[in-house]
Amino acid sequence: MHMKSSGPSQPPASGETFTASRLTRGNLLFPVRIVVTPLHVSRVKPRLFGTTDESIAIAQVASVGITTGIIWSQIRIDSTGGSDPITSHGHRKRDAIRIRELIETYQAGRETAPARQ
Repeated sequence: MHMKSSGPSQPPASGETFTASRLTRGNLLFPVRIVVTPLHVSRVKPRLFGTTDESIAIAQVASVGITTGIIWSQIRIDSTGGSDPITSHGHRKRDAIRIRELIETYQAGRETAPARQ
């Protein structure tokens, strides 16, 4: 039986959501959300009718780049599969860093976990 600790070093099992600031270009009415779970990282862009969702499996994330400005940061998540990267701007620096940490933590957990069949 495997028990998960709920301490601060463990990310929540359901993942975390990071919303871009409404004060940044393109995020006024419908701010972009980055959702990081143990299985995938998604960019969710709400629209008037529905949403646009881009997703990369955690195992397929090749790199995470953060570009910081005076106030806001941009994050770029590249895939090993050669598909278009997930990009999002208007995030706080600490949120961008947390996104990268979660992805690295989930990837490290997958590398040490036994393969499921």
